[in-house]
Amino acid sequence: LPADCRGHLGRLRRQLEAACSRAGLRGAALVDIRLVSAKTGYGVEGLVSRLQRSWKCAGDVYLLGATNSGKSTLFNTLLRSDYCKSRAPDIIDRATVSPWPGTTLNLLKFPIINPTCDRIFRRQERLKEEATKTQDQLSSEEKKYLNQLKKQGYLVGRVGRTFQQQKSSAEIDFDPDMLSYSVDEDPRDPPKKREEREEFTHNEVKDARWCFDTPGIVKEDCVLNLLTEKEVKLVLPSHAIVPRTFILKPGMVLFLAALGRIDYLEGEKPAWFSVLASNLLPVHVTTLDNADTINEKHRAQEFLKVPMGGEERMKEFPPLVPQDITLKGIDTTEAVADIKLSSAGWVAVTAHAEEELLLRAYTPKGTALVVREPPLLPFISTIRGARIPGTPAYRTKKPPSFVENLRTTGSR
Repeated sequence: LPADCRGHLGRLRRQLEAACSRAGLRGAALVDIRLVSAKTGYGVEGLVSRLQRSWKCAGDVYLLGATNSGKSTLFNTLLRSDYCKSRAPDIIDRATVSPWPGTTLNLLKFPIINPTCDRIFRRQERLKEEATKTQDQLSSEEKKYLNQLKKQGYLVGRVGRTFQQQKSSAEIDFDPDMLSYSVDEDPRDPPKKREEREEFTHNEVKDARWCFDTPGIVKEDCVLNLLTEKEVKLVLPSHAIVPRTFILKPGMVLFLAALGRIDYLEGEKPAWFSVLASNLLPVHVTTLDNADTINEKHRAQEFLKVPMGGEERMKEFPPLVPQDITLKGIDTTEAVADIKLSSAGWVAVTAHAEEELLLRAYTPKGTALVVREPPLLPFISTIRGARIPGTPAYRTKKPPSFVENLRTTGSR
C-alpha cells in the first residue's frame, strides 16, 4: 500500500488494533501487532526479534488467516531467516505460493531456532552492522535484488541470516579404471550416485518447536471464489499499488473492471474517487445514461477485462446488485470513507466539507460490499499528478520506496 501521509504506519497500526478489539482480541490475548510485507521483507526482522524476545520457544507457532493473505510467502521468508534452524532451509520444502484459494493443502512446518542469549547477541550485532551500510556498500547482486523489491513494494526490508549451515567441501572420487579408455571406445561417464535427501537427526527435532503454515480460511462472501485462476491473478495485486484518482460530477459512474461499480447519484459539487486495486484491473468512467449499455456490451470482454470469456462466462457469473450509500464530506484533501468492493479493492471517496453525497455501489451477488469509516488511507487523493486535460482522471504518482534497515546517503 502507498503512504498517504507522514506517520501513516502508526495510524494503520491503531486502526488494526481497534479492529482486533472490536473482534474480541484485546488485553492479554493480543500480544503485539506488526505491519510486515512478506513479499519485500519489510518488518520481518522486527517480527523475528519480537517473537524471539517474547515467545522464545515456549510452543508451536501457526500462521493463520484468510486465503491469499500472504501466509505462505511469510512462511517462506521466515524459513530463510533467523527464526528457523540453520540447517532446515536445505531440508524443508518451501510452501507453494499460488493465486488459487486454499493451495497450501499440506500442513508445512519448519523447526524454530532456540533463541539462546548468545544467539540473540550475535543476531543483534549483525543487525547493527547491516544498519550502518548504505546501498553503495552493497554488492552488485544485493543492489539488483533490492531494486527488484522496490518495484514490487514501497516498503522494503533486508532479511538475512546470522547462523549459516557450514557445508562440507565436496570430495571427488577418483577411479583410474573409469577414466581410462582405448581408441576403440568412447569415454564412459562415471555412474551418478543417487542423491540422498537430507533428514533431521533425532537430537535436532526431539524437543523442537515448529512454525506451521496452514491452508487458510475461505471467506464465503469473497469475489475471488467466483473467479478462474487466470482472473484471480489479475485481481490480486502482485506489485505496489499505484493509486488512481478521478473527479466525478453527479450523474457519473466509475467501473472497476466488471467486478464493481459506483454511481454518483446526488450532490452539489464534484467529488474525488481514488481507486486502490491491482494495477492490472482497468478503471472506466462514464455517464449514468451510458453505464448500463457499457456493462451489457463489454462485460466479460477485454474492455472491462474481469471476468473474461464472453457470453458463456457471464451465464454462470452472478449479476451486480446495488447498495445505496450516503456520505458527508470532511475536506477536499481527506476522504470520508472507503467503499470496499469485496476483495477486488476499494475506492476512497473525498468530498467538500459538509457536502452530502448519495452513491449507489454494486458488487456481484453473494459478495461483500463494505463501507469503511474511517478510511484506511484518508489522504490518498493527494497522491496524484496533474489533471489529464479533457478527462476526469489525474496522472498517477508513485511514492518513493524506502528500505528500513539500510542507512540513507546524505544527498539525494
